[in-house]
Amino acid sequence: MDEVKLPCPVCHEDKGSSERRSHHSEKTIRTLVNRLNRIEGQIRGIKGMIERQVYCDDILNQISSAQSALYGVAKLLLEKHMKSCVVEQLQAGDEQVVDEVVKTIFRLIK
Repeated sequence: MDEVKLPCPVCHEDKGSSERRSHHSEKTIRTLVNRLNRIEGQIRGIKGMIERQVYCDDILNQISSAQSALYGVAKLLLEKHMKSCVVEQLQAGDEQVVDEVVKTIFRLIK
């Protein structure tokens, strides 16, 4: 079954709009949103731990876990971005996209 591609506010321009957008599949969007919902729950849990004055090391471990989960979302989105948006922009002759992706990767790894 073919996946339906939906616009995403990253790369492609909509007609009549200067906002760049991309087009990830519904499955990818669901996966990203589900992961972010779990991370949101982790953050609420961390907040509750702080309010309950849970031992600092336990809180720090939960923070590390949430950071790792968020990094996983970033990696998945970067992969999808490179395999769709970047490829299409290169095929259209926009080589500036390479500089953009390099900057993004450098921000992610610092």
